[in-house]
Amino acid sequence: MTSAVTGIEEAIRDAARLVGPAVVGLGRGWGLGTGVVVEEGRILTSAHNLRGDEVEVTFADGRRAVARVAGIDADLDLGAVEVDTAGTRTVQWSPGESPPTLGAAVLALGNPGGRGLRVTLGFVSSADRRFRGPGGRRITGAIEHTAPLPRGSSGGPLVDPEGRLLGLNTVRQQGGLILAVRADEALARHADALWQGQRPVRPRLGVAVAPPRVSRRLRSAVGLPERDGVLVRAVDGHSPAGRAGVEPGDLIVAAGGRSIEAVDDLYEALDRAGGRAGLSLRLLRGTEERDVEVSLDSAADAR
Repeated sequence: MTSAVTGIEEAIRDAARLVGPAVVGLGRGWGLGTGVVVEEGRILTSAHNLRGDEVEVTFADGRRAVARVAGIDADLDLGAVEVDTAGTRTVQWSPGESPPTLGAAVLALGNPGGRGLRVTLGFVSSADRRFRGPGGRRITGAIEHTAPLPRGSSGGPLVDPEGRLLGLNTVRQQGGLILAVRADEALARHADALWQGQRPVRPRLGVAVAPPRVSRRLRSAVGLPERDGVLVRAVDGHSPAGRAGVEPGDLIVAAGGRSIEAVDDLYEALDRAGGRAGLSLRLLRGTEERDVEVSLDSAADAR
């Protein structure tokens, strides 16, 4: 028993020593979050921690600096920040390594808003979880773990006992479990693109939608027959959907010739359309079906 406790103590101290210097606070107080220095001059964090073009960074030694937000990808909850890291130690990161397995020991680190380093120990409870990111799309392959973290720790690193980066902590679930975006080769590519000033381009309609269960309930409430689809709650008038004549209350029942039964079906239809000029939508307005063609050439700018 004593040897097990001693091993835990050593693991936490080693993580603080090896990884702690790379963990930074973003903003002041509990307002924003945490980031991690992955290479000289470059910090990764969660996109939801960033507002505007700049953010204040607090380093482990107490030094503060104003950093430039190089780019964000809300669909992956990934933010890239540039600042003079002045020789700060970087986290060990080998994106091509295999993901952690169920039950593997992990350590989570945070520096909430620059208020000091936190290090906790936990275990991988699921190595391949999915969750919906800030942009509405599902993030796949996330690591679920049991290492508890205080508010303001999102964007901080999840590491193995050797201090190697496994993921970026981002979402707290019910029951205290944490989800981390996996720090794999795909995330490394996305981060490099953000640092190079390449804005993520994914087609967007410019609508807010309700899930099918809500759609069915609302249609039933007004005496309309049930129908699978996603209900349009709001439309940006300047978006591709707005220009095509999509209106709040429309039920999207098909896109690109395929039935829409869930919100993710709509995202998949947009991804299949890719850089093509348009996407056909079948709408149910009340009891009347109609087809519209949505031009996606400006869809990347729609929210």
